[in-house]
Amino acid sequence: MIDRNTAPPTHKIQSIEFICPQTIEINATVKLLWMKNVPNETSRIDLYYNAGLRNGRNIIASLCSSLLLSGTKNKSTTEIHKQIDQLGAFFDIGLSHEGVMISIFALKENIFEAFCIINEAIQCAVFPDKEISEKIRVKKEKHKINFGKVGFLAQRKFQEKIFYNSPYSELTNLEDFDNISKNEIIEFHENFFKKGLFKVAVVGNINESEIDSIISKCKDSCIDKPLEYYTAFGNFSGVFHEEKQSAVQSAIRIGKTLFNKTHADFIDFSILNTVLGDYFGSRLMKNIREDKGYTYGIGSAIAETGGSGYFIIGSEVGIQHRESALKEIQNELEKLCSQEMSHKELELVKNYLLGQMLKAADGPYAMMDLFLSVDTYALNMDYYNEFIERIHQIDPKEIMSISQKYLKWDTMSVVSVG
Repeated sequence: MIDRNTAPPTHKIQSIEFICPQTIEINATVKLLWMKNVPNETSRIDLYYNAGLRNGRNIIASLCSSLLLSGTKNKSTTEIHKQIDQLGAFFDIGLSHEGVMISIFALKENIFEAFCIINEAIQCAVFPDKEISEKIRVKKEKHKINFGKVGFLAQRKFQEKIFYNSPYSELTNLEDFDNISKNEIIEFHENFFKKGLFKVAVVGNINESEIDSIISKCKDSCIDKPLEYYTAFGNFSGVFHEEKQSAVQSAIRIGKTLFNKTHADFIDFSILNTVLGDYFGSRLMKNIREDKGYTYGIGSAIAETGGSGYFIIGSEVGIQHRESALKEIQNELEKLCSQEMSHKELELVKNYLLGQMLKAADGPYAMMDLFLSVDTYALNMDYYNEFIERIHQIDPKEIMSISQKYLKWDTMSVVSVG
Protein backbone atom coordinates (compact mmCIF):
# COMPACT_ATOMS: atom_id res chain seq x y z
CA MET A 1 0.00 0.00 0.00
CA ILE A 2 1.26 3.49 -0.88
CA ASP A 3 2.31 5.60 2.11
CA ARG A 4 0.71 8.93 1.25
CA ASN A 5 2.19 10.62 4.34
CA THR A 6 5.69 10.41 2.90
CA ALA A 7 6.68 12.42 -0.13
CA PRO A 8 8.32 10.45 -2.96
CA PRO A 9 12.07 10.87 -3.35
CA THR A 10 13.27 13.61 -5.69
CA HIS A 11 16.50 14.09 -7.56
CA LYS A 12 18.06 16.85 -9.61
CA ILE A 13 18.38 16.41 -13.34
CA GLN A 14 21.92 15.91 -14.58
CA SER A 15 21.14 16.02 -18.29
CA ILE A 16 18.26 15.99 -20.77
CA GLU A 17 18.01 13.86 -23.89
CA PHE A 18 17.39 16.54 -26.46
CA ILE A 19 15.91 15.71 -29.85
CA CYS A 20 17.28 17.47 -32.92
CA PRO A 21 15.23 18.15 -36.06
CA GLN A 22 16.10 16.62 -39.40
CA THR A 23 18.15 19.02 -41.51
CA ILE A 24 17.56 19.29 -45.26
CA GLU A 25 19.59 21.64 -47.45
CA ILE A 26 17.60 23.94 -49.72
CA ASN A 27 20.76 25.49 -51.12
CA ALA A 28 24.36 25.87 -49.93
CA THR A 29 23.31 28.54 -47.41
CA VAL A 30 19.70 27.83 -46.46
CA LYS A 31 18.32 24.75 -44.72
CA LEU A 32 14.93 23.39 -43.76
CA LEU A 33 14.65 21.98 -40.24
CA TRP A 34 11.94 19.35 -39.70
CA MET A 35 10.72 18.04 -36.35
CA LYS A 36 8.27 15.37 -37.45
CA ASN A 37 7.58 13.25 -34.35
CA VAL A 38 4.51 15.18 -33.21
CA PRO A 39 1.96 12.98 -31.36
CA ASN A 40 -1.08 15.00 -32.49
CA GLU A 41 -2.60 16.63 -35.57
CA THR A 42 -1.07 20.10 -35.12
CA SER A 43 1.74 21.64 -37.17
CA ARG A 44 3.74 24.83 -37.64
CA ILE A 45 5.94 26.33 -40.35
CA ASP A 46 8.35 29.20 -39.59
CA LEU A 47 9.79 31.29 -42.42
CA TYR A 48 12.80 33.48 -41.59
CA TYR A 49 13.57 36.46 -43.81
CA ASN A 50 16.54 38.82 -43.76
CA ALA A 51 14.13 41.77 -43.62
CA GLY A 52 14.85 43.19 -40.18
CA LEU A 53 15.08 46.81 -39.11
CA ARG A 54 18.85 46.78 -39.61
CA ASN A 55 18.42 46.59 -43.39
CA GLY A 56 16.79 49.95 -44.01
CA ARG A 57 14.71 52.72 -42.53
CA ASN A 58 12.75 51.41 -39.55
CA ILE A 59 9.47 52.75 -40.91
CA ILE A 60 9.95 50.99 -44.27
CA ALA A 61 10.90 47.63 -42.72
CA SER A 62 7.90 47.86 -40.38
CA LEU A 63 5.44 48.82 -43.12
CA CYS A 64 6.67 46.19 -45.54
CA SER A 65 6.35 43.35 -43.01
CA SER A 66 2.84 44.44 -42.01
CA LEU A 67 1.70 44.70 -45.66
CA LEU A 68 2.91 41.28 -46.82
CA LEU A 69 -0.63 39.91 -47.09
CA SER A 70 -2.17 43.13 -48.42
CA GLY A 71 -2.96 41.70 -51.84
CA THR A 72 -1.62 40.35 -55.13
CA LYS A 73 -2.62 40.92 -58.74
CA ASN A 74 -5.16 38.11 -58.44
CA LYS A 75 -6.29 38.31 -54.80
CA SER A 76 -7.33 41.07 -52.42
CA THR A 77 -6.23 41.06 -48.81
CA THR A 78 -9.78 40.05 -47.85
CA GLU A 79 -9.66 37.02 -50.14
CA ILE A 80 -6.26 35.95 -48.82
CA HIS A 81 -7.36 36.14 -45.19
CA LYS A 82 -10.65 34.39 -45.96
CA GLN A 83 -8.81 31.45 -47.54
CA ILE A 84 -6.56 31.15 -44.50
CA ASP A 85 -9.55 31.28 -42.14
CA GLN A 86 -11.40 28.59 -44.10
CA LEU A 87 -8.48 26.22 -43.47
CA GLY A 88 -8.66 26.87 -39.74
CA ALA A 89 -5.14 28.28 -39.99
CA PHE A 90 -3.60 31.43 -38.58
CA PHE A 91 -0.27 33.20 -38.78
CA ASP A 92 1.94 35.56 -36.84
CA ILE A 93 4.56 38.03 -38.11
CA GLY A 94 7.42 39.05 -35.83
CA LEU A 95 9.82 41.88 -36.69
CA SER A 96 13.17 42.54 -35.01
CA HIS A 97 16.45 44.20 -35.90
CA GLU A 98 17.75 40.85 -37.14
CA GLY A 99 14.90 39.73 -39.37
CA VAL A 100 11.25 38.82 -39.87
CA MET A 101 9.77 35.50 -38.74
CA ILE A 102 6.44 34.40 -40.17
CA SER A 103 4.84 31.50 -38.29
CA ILE A 104 1.98 29.55 -39.86
CA PHE A 105 -0.20 27.30 -37.67
CA ALA A 106 -2.73 24.71 -38.86
CA LEU A 107 -3.74 21.08 -38.59
CA LYS A 108 -1.22 18.94 -40.46
CA GLU A 109 -3.76 18.13 -43.20
CA ASN A 110 -4.11 21.87 -43.98
CA ILE A 111 -0.64 23.25 -43.24
CA PHE A 112 0.74 22.84 -46.78
CA GLU A 113 -2.21 24.61 -48.37
CA ALA A 114 -1.97 27.42 -45.79
CA PHE A 115 1.75 27.71 -46.53
CA CYS A 116 1.06 27.94 -50.28
CA ILE A 117 -1.47 30.75 -49.80
CA ILE A 118 0.80 32.76 -47.51
CA ASN A 119 3.98 32.13 -49.51
CA GLU A 120 2.27 33.25 -52.73
CA ALA A 121 0.91 36.35 -50.97
CA ILE A 122 4.39 37.24 -49.75
CA GLN A 123 6.22 36.63 -53.02
CA CYS A 124 3.56 38.24 -55.24
CA ALA A 125 2.62 41.20 -53.02
CA VAL A 126 1.78 44.35 -55.02
CA PHE A 127 1.16 46.75 -52.12
CA PRO A 128 -2.09 48.48 -53.17
CA ASP A 129 -2.12 52.23 -52.54
CA LYS A 130 -5.28 51.97 -50.43
CA GLU A 131 -3.69 49.35 -48.14
CA ILE A 132 -0.51 51.41 -47.76
CA SER A 133 -2.43 54.57 -46.86
CA GLU A 134 -4.59 52.76 -44.31
CA LYS A 135 -1.61 51.04 -42.70
CA ILE A 136 0.30 54.33 -42.46
CA ARG A 137 -2.73 55.99 -40.85
CA VAL A 138 -3.15 53.21 -38.27
CA LYS A 139 0.54 53.04 -37.41
CA LYS A 140 0.84 56.82 -37.11
CA GLU A 141 -2.14 57.00 -34.73
CA LYS A 142 -0.72 54.19 -32.64
CA HIS A 143 2.63 55.98 -32.55
CA LYS A 144 0.94 59.16 -31.32
CA ILE A 145 -0.74 57.22 -28.53
CA ASN A 146 2.52 55.52 -27.58
CA PHE A 147 4.26 58.88 -27.21
CA GLY A 148 1.99 59.47 -24.23
CA LYS A 149 3.32 56.37 -22.44
CA VAL A 150 6.37 56.66 -20.21
CA GLY A 151 7.33 53.02 -20.83
CA PHE A 152 7.46 53.58 -24.59
CA LEU A 153 9.54 56.76 -24.23
CA ALA A 154 11.95 55.12 -21.78
CA GLN A 155 12.47 52.17 -24.12
CA ARG A 156 13.22 54.54 -27.02
CA LYS A 157 15.79 56.47 -25.02
CA PHE A 158 17.28 53.21 -23.72
CA GLN A 159 17.65 51.95 -27.31
CA GLU A 160 19.55 55.12 -28.19
CA LYS A 161 21.98 54.58 -25.31
CA ILE A 162 22.38 50.79 -25.51
CA PHE A 163 23.06 50.83 -29.27
CA TYR A 164 24.90 54.14 -29.15
CA ASN A 165 26.30 55.38 -32.45
CA SER A 166 25.22 52.28 -34.38
CA PRO A 167 22.51 51.58 -37.01
CA TYR A 168 20.45 49.85 -34.31
CA SER A 169 19.89 53.15 -32.48
CA GLU A 170 17.62 54.52 -35.23
CA LEU A 171 14.13 55.43 -34.01
CA THR A 172 10.86 56.02 -35.86
CA ASN A 173 9.48 59.54 -35.43
CA LEU A 174 6.07 60.94 -36.37
CA GLU A 175 7.47 62.91 -39.31
CA ASP A 176 8.74 59.66 -40.84
CA PHE A 177 5.12 58.69 -41.61
CA ASP A 178 4.87 61.70 -43.93
CA ASN A 179 7.99 60.73 -45.88
CA ILE A 180 7.19 57.32 -47.35
CA SER A 181 7.26 56.30 -51.00
CA LYS A 182 5.65 53.16 -52.37
CA ASN A 183 8.77 52.49 -54.44
CA GLU A 184 10.85 52.32 -51.25
CA ILE A 185 8.52 49.62 -49.87
CA ILE A 186 8.63 47.69 -53.15
CA GLU A 187 12.43 47.88 -53.29
CA PHE A 188 12.73 46.65 -49.69
CA HIS A 189 10.38 43.76 -50.50
CA GLU A 190 12.35 42.88 -53.62
CA ASN A 191 15.69 42.82 -51.79
CA PHE A 192 14.76 41.22 -48.48
CA PHE A 193 11.63 39.10 -49.01
CA LYS A 194 11.77 37.95 -52.63
CA LYS A 195 15.48 37.13 -52.15
CA GLY A 196 15.77 37.07 -48.36
CA LEU A 197 14.65 33.68 -47.00
CA PHE A 198 17.41 32.29 -44.78
CA LYS A 199 15.77 29.49 -42.78
CA VAL A 200 12.65 27.31 -42.76
CA ALA A 201 11.48 25.33 -39.72
CA VAL A 202 8.67 22.77 -39.81
CA VAL A 203 7.07 21.02 -36.83
CA GLY A 204 4.50 18.40 -37.66
CA ASN A 205 4.03 14.82 -38.81
CA ILE A 206 3.33 15.80 -42.41
CA ASN A 207 4.04 13.97 -45.66
CA GLU A 208 7.55 13.93 -47.10
CA SER A 209 6.11 14.90 -50.47
CA GLU A 210 4.79 18.11 -48.90
CA ILE A 211 8.24 18.83 -47.44
CA ASP A 212 9.69 18.40 -50.94
CA SER A 213 7.08 20.80 -52.31
CA ILE A 214 7.82 23.38 -49.58
CA ILE A 215 11.51 23.20 -50.49
CA SER A 216 10.69 23.59 -54.18
CA LYS A 217 8.52 26.66 -53.56
CA CYS A 218 11.14 28.27 -51.29
CA LYS A 219 14.21 27.84 -53.51
CA ASP A 220 13.82 30.99 -55.59
CA SER A 221 13.46 33.25 -52.55
CA CYS A 222 16.50 31.94 -50.62
CA ILE A 223 19.59 34.02 -49.90
CA ASP A 224 22.75 32.90 -51.66
CA LYS A 225 25.37 33.82 -49.05
CA PRO A 226 25.55 33.69 -45.23
CA LEU A 227 24.12 36.57 -43.22
CA GLU A 228 26.44 39.15 -41.70
CA TYR A 229 25.56 40.91 -38.45
CA TYR A 230 26.69 44.20 -36.97
CA THR A 231 28.92 43.59 -33.93
CA ALA A 232 30.49 46.93 -32.99
CA PHE A 233 28.13 47.79 -30.14
CA GLY A 234 28.88 49.77 -27.01
CA ASN A 235 26.44 51.49 -24.69
CA PHE A 236 26.70 55.14 -23.66
CA SER A 237 26.90 54.95 -19.87
CA GLY A 238 25.46 57.56 -17.51
CA VAL A 239 22.20 58.68 -15.90
CA PHE A 240 19.55 60.18 -18.20
CA HIS A 241 16.16 61.48 -17.10
CA GLU A 242 13.37 62.93 -19.24
CA GLU A 243 10.56 64.87 -17.60
CA LYS A 244 7.02 64.19 -18.73
CA GLN A 245 4.37 66.56 -17.49
CA SER A 246 1.28 65.05 -15.86
CA ALA A 247 2.89 61.59 -15.62
CA VAL A 248 2.01 59.70 -12.45
CA GLN A 249 4.65 57.03 -12.99
CA SER A 250 8.28 56.96 -14.00
CA ALA A 251 9.52 54.23 -16.34
CA ILE A 252 13.01 52.94 -15.57
CA ARG A 253 15.38 51.14 -17.93
CA ILE A 254 18.92 50.23 -16.84
CA GLY A 255 21.44 48.12 -18.69
CA LYS A 256 24.50 47.76 -20.84
CA THR A 257 25.75 46.13 -24.02
CA LEU A 258 26.94 42.58 -23.41
CA PHE A 259 26.97 39.44 -25.57
CA ASN A 260 25.01 36.46 -26.85
CA LYS A 261 25.30 32.67 -26.38
CA THR A 262 28.64 32.49 -28.18
CA HIS A 263 30.40 34.27 -25.30
CA ALA A 264 32.19 32.22 -22.63
CA ASP A 265 30.46 34.12 -19.79
CA PHE A 266 26.91 33.89 -21.13
CA ILE A 267 25.83 30.93 -18.99
CA ASP A 268 27.31 32.34 -15.78
CA PHE A 269 25.72 35.71 -16.43
CA SER A 270 22.38 34.03 -17.16
CA ILE A 271 22.48 32.40 -13.72
CA LEU A 272 23.44 35.73 -12.15
CA ASN A 273 20.60 37.45 -14.00
CA THR A 274 18.13 34.98 -12.48
CA VAL A 275 19.41 35.79 -8.99
CA LEU A 276 19.03 39.49 -9.67
CA GLY A 277 15.70 39.80 -11.44
CA ASP A 278 14.55 36.95 -13.64
CA TYR A 279 12.09 35.11 -11.39
CA PHE A 280 9.44 36.06 -8.87
CA GLY A 281 11.70 35.43 -5.87
CA SER A 282 14.57 37.51 -7.28
CA ARG A 283 16.40 40.17 -5.28
CA LEU A 284 14.89 43.05 -7.24
CA MET A 285 11.34 41.73 -6.71
CA LYS A 286 11.91 41.16 -3.00
CA ASN A 287 13.37 44.62 -2.47
CA ILE A 288 11.57 46.98 -4.87
CA ARG A 289 8.14 45.29 -4.85
CA GLU A 290 7.76 43.29 -1.64
CA ASP A 291 9.82 45.31 0.82
CA LYS A 292 9.55 48.90 -0.50
CA GLY A 293 6.28 48.65 -2.42
CA TYR A 294 7.52 50.96 -5.17
CA THR A 295 6.14 48.87 -8.05
CA TYR A 296 3.90 45.97 -9.03
CA GLY A 297 6.73 44.39 -10.99
CA ILE A 298 10.40 44.68 -11.80
CA GLY A 299 12.68 42.34 -13.67
CA SER A 300 15.92 41.89 -15.53
CA ALA A 301 16.68 40.05 -18.76
CA ILE A 302 19.33 39.28 -21.34
CA ALA A 303 18.43 40.12 -24.93
CA GLU A 304 20.45 38.75 -27.84
CA THR A 305 21.20 40.10 -31.30
CA GLY A 306 22.87 38.30 -34.17
CA GLY A 307 26.25 39.81 -33.33
CA SER A 308 25.92 40.87 -29.70
CA GLY A 309 23.40 41.27 -26.88
CA TYR A 310 22.49 43.42 -23.92
CA PHE A 311 21.35 43.33 -20.31
CA ILE A 312 18.28 45.26 -19.17
CA ILE A 313 16.43 46.02 -15.93
CA GLY A 314 12.91 47.41 -16.37
CA SER A 315 10.14 48.72 -14.14
CA GLU A 316 7.62 51.49 -13.63
CA VAL A 317 7.31 53.22 -10.26
CA GLY A 318 5.39 56.16 -8.82
CA ILE A 319 7.14 59.42 -9.72
CA GLN A 320 7.71 60.11 -6.02
CA HIS A 321 9.71 56.86 -5.75
CA ARG A 322 11.92 57.23 -8.83
CA GLU A 323 15.11 58.33 -7.08
CA SER A 324 14.61 55.86 -4.23
CA ALA A 325 13.98 53.00 -6.64
CA LEU A 326 17.12 53.82 -8.64
CA LYS A 327 19.14 53.89 -5.43
CA GLU A 328 17.79 50.52 -4.32
CA ILE A 329 18.55 48.98 -7.71
CA GLN A 330 22.10 50.33 -7.45
CA ASN A 331 22.35 48.87 -3.95
CA GLU A 332 21.32 45.42 -5.20
CA LEU A 333 23.97 45.48 -7.93
CA GLU A 334 26.63 46.59 -5.47
CA LYS A 335 25.67 43.86 -2.97
CA LEU A 336 26.15 41.21 -5.64
CA CYS A 337 29.58 42.71 -6.39
CA SER A 338 30.72 42.91 -2.77
CA GLN A 339 28.96 40.14 -0.81
CA GLU A 340 28.80 36.43 -1.45
CA MET A 341 25.25 35.17 -1.63
CA SER A 342 24.25 32.32 0.66
CA HIS A 343 24.38 28.73 -0.50
CA LYS A 344 20.70 28.44 0.43
CA GLU A 345 19.66 31.27 -1.91
CA LEU A 346 21.83 29.94 -4.72
CA GLU A 347 20.38 26.45 -4.26
CA LEU A 348 16.87 27.87 -4.68
CA VAL A 349 17.90 29.59 -7.92
CA LYS A 350 19.54 26.40 -9.18
CA ASN A 351 16.40 24.37 -8.54
CA TYR A 352 14.30 27.00 -10.30
CA LEU A 353 16.58 27.03 -13.36
CA LEU A 354 16.64 23.24 -13.61
CA GLY A 355 12.85 23.20 -13.47
CA GLN A 356 12.65 25.85 -16.18
CA MET A 357 15.01 23.82 -18.35
CA LEU A 358 12.75 20.77 -18.06
CA LYS A 359 9.71 22.90 -18.88
CA ALA A 360 11.45 24.44 -21.90
CA ALA A 361 12.22 20.97 -23.29
CA ASP A 362 8.68 19.58 -23.01
CA GLY A 363 7.49 18.37 -26.40
CA PRO A 364 8.49 18.66 -30.07
CA TYR A 365 7.54 22.34 -30.41
CA ALA A 366 9.66 23.23 -27.39
CA MET A 367 12.54 21.10 -28.69
CA MET A 368 12.41 22.92 -32.02
CA ASP A 369 12.44 26.31 -30.29
CA LEU A 370 15.46 25.27 -28.23
CA PHE A 371 17.25 24.09 -31.35
CA LEU A 372 16.48 27.31 -33.23
CA SER A 373 17.80 29.34 -30.29
CA VAL A 374 21.26 27.73 -30.52
CA ASP A 375 21.33 27.13 -34.27
CA THR A 376 21.19 30.89 -34.79
CA TYR A 377 24.68 31.07 -33.30
CA ALA A 378 26.06 27.91 -34.97
CA LEU A 379 25.82 25.99 -31.68
CA ASN A 380 24.17 22.61 -31.08
CA MET A 381 21.94 21.05 -28.43
CA ASP A 382 24.97 20.08 -26.30
CA TYR A 383 24.87 23.70 -25.18
CA TYR A 384 21.87 23.01 -22.92
CA ASN A 385 23.48 20.10 -21.08
CA GLU A 386 26.57 22.27 -20.65
CA PHE A 387 24.20 24.86 -19.14
CA ILE A 388 22.77 22.23 -16.76
CA GLU A 389 26.26 21.12 -15.77
CA ARG A 390 27.25 24.71 -15.06
CA ILE A 391 24.13 25.24 -12.92
CA HIS A 392 25.31 22.38 -10.71
CA GLN A 393 28.91 23.62 -10.56
CA ILE A 394 28.66 27.37 -9.98
CA ASP A 395 29.23 28.61 -6.43
CA PRO A 396 28.69 31.92 -4.56
CA LYS A 397 32.28 33.05 -5.15
CA GLU A 398 31.82 32.72 -8.91
CA ILE A 399 28.51 34.57 -8.78
CA MET A 400 30.27 37.46 -7.03
CA SER A 401 33.13 37.32 -9.55
CA ILE A 402 30.84 37.54 -12.57
CA SER A 403 28.95 40.38 -10.85
CA GLN A 404 32.17 42.35 -10.38
CA LYS A 405 32.96 41.82 -14.04
CA TYR A 406 29.66 43.05 -15.50
CA LEU A 407 27.44 44.79 -12.91
CA LYS A 408 29.44 47.90 -12.05
CA TRP A 409 26.98 50.79 -11.77
CA ASP A 410 29.16 53.30 -13.61
CA THR A 411 29.14 51.09 -16.72
CA MET A 412 25.33 51.16 -16.98
CA SER A 413 23.03 53.29 -19.09
CA VAL A 414 20.42 54.48 -16.59
CA VAL A 415 17.28 55.88 -18.22
CA SER A 416 14.09 57.18 -16.63
CA VAL A 417 11.06 59.03 -18.02
CA GLY A 418 8.23 60.58 -16.01
